[in-house]
Amino acid sequence: MADRETVRLSDSHTEMTELLMPNDTNFFGRALGGAVLHWMDICGAIAAMRFSTSQCVTASMDHVDFISPIELGEVVVIQAYVFDTGRTSVDVKVDVTAEQPRSGDTRETTTSFLTYVAVDEDGNPSEVPELVCESDAERKHRQDAQEKRQAQLEALLEQVE
Repeated sequence: MADRETVRLSDSHTEMTELLMPNDTNFFGRALGGAVLHWMDICGAIAAMRFSTSQCVTASMDHVDFISPIELGEVVVIQAYVFDTGRTSVDVKVDVTAEQPRSGDTRETTTSFLTYVAVDEDGNPSEVPELVCESDAERKHRQDAQEKRQAQLEALLEQVE
């Protein structure tokens, strides 16, 4: 709609930090996939709510890539930002990194794309602002997310065929 307000990509940026403790690990002392997905969903929802200034519910989570395990005692950093919108939905890219606290070394561990729907007080879908990218960095973040998501969708289609 022409009169929708606009919100910058950077206004949605959200970062959470967790410490991987024994309750969130498997028999090998590595993060349970479900714990990581839980953190990703929370961080993504916060980014969606910051962007839309509405409560948001999870509509979908795309293919999740577990790139590297997270070891017991490592710091887990979850980052999310809105990279696309529909009329009532927001698409969020969520990335997870692990940090070895003694050395400061970091590595990418998990990534996915989540879609949230903004809802009003009665739980009905509500319109979200339009996304604007005011800087080259914001435009690059958006384009990178769109391209990576498209590549994942194409790879999924190839598997199905």
